[in-house]
Amino acid sequence: MTWGLLAGADADNPARGLQAVVLLRRLADRLEETHVRAARVEGWTWQQIGDALGVSRQAVHKKYRR
Repeated sequence: MTWGLLAGADADNPARGLQAVVLLRRLADRLEETHVRAARVEGWTWQQIGDALGVSRQAVHKKYRR
């Protein structure tokens, strides 16, 4: 269902397009969290991760410090 919804996101149906936006945001959040964890395991600093994401080290630390 997810891929079908995403495939139809360019259709002229705002409800379907907005649902696709929500799914993409959730996917992006999970992907970011996975790679932030992996970077920390590999010894990356919060500064390096922030630079890679285009945000401050404080922002990424606040979001993922647990």
